[in-house]
Amino acid sequence: MNKRNYQRELEKIIDEIPAGQRPRLLLHSCCAPCSSYVIEYLSRYFDICLYYYNPNISPEDEYIKRSEELKRLVGSMDTEGAVEVKVAPYEPEEFYSMAKGLEHEPEGGARCMGCYELRLRKTAEYMLSVEGTEEAYDFFATTLSISPLKNAEALNSIGEAVAREYGLRYLVSDFKKKNGYKRSVELSEKYGLYRQDYCGCVFSKRPAS
Repeated sequence: MNKRNYQRELEKIIDEIPAGQRPRLLLHSCCAPCSSYVIEYLSRYFDICLYYYNPNISPEDEYIKRSEELKRLVGSMDTEGAVEVKVAPYEPEEFYSMAKGLEHEPEGGARCMGCYELRLRKTAEYMLSVEGTEEAYDFFATTLSISPLKNAEALNSIGEAVAREYGLRYLVSDFKKKNGYKRSVELSEKYGLYRQDYCGCVFSKRPAS
């Protein structure tokens, strides 16, 4: 089976957007640095709400710091379309419940897959909750695929499965393609963004060098 080219699939979806229309995208965001390039790229075609839901992040001060940095970034960027930030409540108990029994899994293993699903499912549930209102969205997606450490195939498989379950549209991605990660580093430097040295959870945290 040929490996899917998610960037090409994303470009095809963008190409099919009718002239003059701007679909609304609910974009799960893990942090400002990872979101920077994704905002720059997708705001050309979509109106975006960045949905900050990351119950894996520890401690709470770190959760708040990253959310504030995301809001600062959005306030600083000159984007083609509308971009806003919605910060979900901090729910670490949701992450620890999911991670029970998986504490010793390696990074990128079953615990991380469960964490991806937890965050994407919560994003989809929020999208479902506003269907039929002025806030309704056409797609949901995540910024997570921009990281060289994140498995784009796994992320997209989870996102598509959740979308099928809820009857929603998931926007596939592999934002690290076409120098996306490199551009995110450049934008992080341009805006002086705080770049954390661990993914977020206590299991991924390592001493700063």
